[in-house]
Amino acid sequence: MKANPAGAPADEDRAMARDVSDTTPISSRGELVSWLEEGCKPGGPFLLGTEHEKFAFYLDDLSPVPYAGRDGRGGIAALLEGVQAQTGWEPIMDEGSLIGLFDGSGGGAISLEPGGQFELSGAPLDNVHETQRELRNHLDLVNAIAEKHGIGFLGLGMSPSWRFDETPGMPKSRYRIMKNYMPKVGSRGLDMMYRTCTVQVNVDFRSEADMVRKLRVSLALQPVATALFANSPFTDGALNGLQSARSEIWRDTDNNRAGMMAFAFEEGFGFERYVDWAVKVPMYFVKRGQTYHDVAGADFRHLLDGKLDALPGERATMSDWANHLSTIFPEVRLKRYMEMRGADVGSAEHILALSAFFVGLLYDEDAQLGAWDLVKHWSAEERQQLRDDVPRLGFDAQIAGRSVRDIARDALALSRRGLTRRRRSDERGSDESIHLEVLDERVARNRTAAQELVELYKGEWNGSVAPAFKACRL
Repeated sequence: MKANPAGAPADEDRAMARDVSDTTPISSRGELVSWLEEGCKPGGPFLLGTEHEKFAFYLDDLSPVPYAGRDGRGGIAALLEGVQAQTGWEPIMDEGSLIGLFDGSGGGAISLEPGGQFELSGAPLDNVHETQRELRNHLDLVNAIAEKHGIGFLGLGMSPSWRFDETPGMPKSRYRIMKNYMPKVGSRGLDMMYRTCTVQVNVDFRSEADMVRKLRVSLALQPVATALFANSPFTDGALNGLQSARSEIWRDTDNNRAGMMAFAFEEGFGFERYVDWAVKVPMYFVKRGQTYHDVAGADFRHLLDGKLDALPGERATMSDWANHLSTIFPEVRLKRYMEMRGADVGSAEHILALSAFFVGLLYDEDAQLGAWDLVKHWSAEERQQLRDDVPRLGFDAQIAGRSVRDIARDALALSRRGLTRRRRSDERGSDESIHLEVLDERVARNRTAAQELVELYKGEWNGSVAPAFKACRL
């Protein structure tokens, strides 16, 4: 069985980078299920891939960076060109525009989010220490290039001061389609696209049963991760009353394709049930060659049957399926690996801590069982209420009579033991649990990153968000 390593760049980015696509036609539901099953890695190795987004801003006036630059200053395109010159990575093009880079030797990728958020999709790696080296090398490289253009990078979950109409757009065809469709299905989709940044870790599974256990544990704990990494208290230059505005935005982006997937906890859940849900999620586009056809709102099942009104007679291919799965946004997303999607981006230490947190919980059997004991009695209604409360309340949100802070403390202890048992040491002999220290301290202080920023805003920053650009610079 073919194994797809965790953390591999998005399937459509791989295809675009190599100018190939999987045109194998799909003739049955079973083939959709089999595609997911091919992610199973019964013999390992279990790898991890860390992805993070960051805002690019001009250092002199703290304004967002357009694709082509402004007033003689380089822009996002210049950053990509600089990285390509230094790394030799392959270009990802869209209608003649450079929109990303890909390491053709099997490493990571750089892509652009709609508002110019600069994203690293890390290579599949063995441990968090390797992720730390990858992140350090990436930040050293892109900062050296960016500073030549007077650009810095900001690690916050939401842009703190730029209005939507001040935020630039990137020349990516799929984003034009999404921009037109988002306001039809929710009130916050454009904010999600253009004004938020996340960090996620991608993990492997051994079998269908292992996938189900990991998905349930990580889904239930995703609001806890949201609190641990809450880092977006500012909007439009002022306090927004939230600890994770990014997470709150997702509550009204497109509820047909986002959320807590209550059905994942129902008896009999597995690959087939996920496929049955995914095919009902409305599509955004169908890609043929280098052209994105706008079919937003159409039913994937019609494409399977060759009955899609916008493309009569066109039938679904494996690339269509991979692309469609990449446009579904639950709190934990299933592909041929699983993506943890609940966290705001933050400092470099927080980026590493997210990977450490879930690797410790999910890649050690005892830790995973302990985590399941924490969450297994929660009802679907309780899980949803927790998801709704955490963006505002953070550690003070409660479920089943317990605070998120207390649950986070227990989960961190389990993760630490799991990481210690993995015995992956760095050059100083420290295991991966060293990357949890920033979270241990946060829980001990009972202060999220967002709460600390609010205190600074009300205190020494004198009601200004401008100092955040320095304090939260990556």
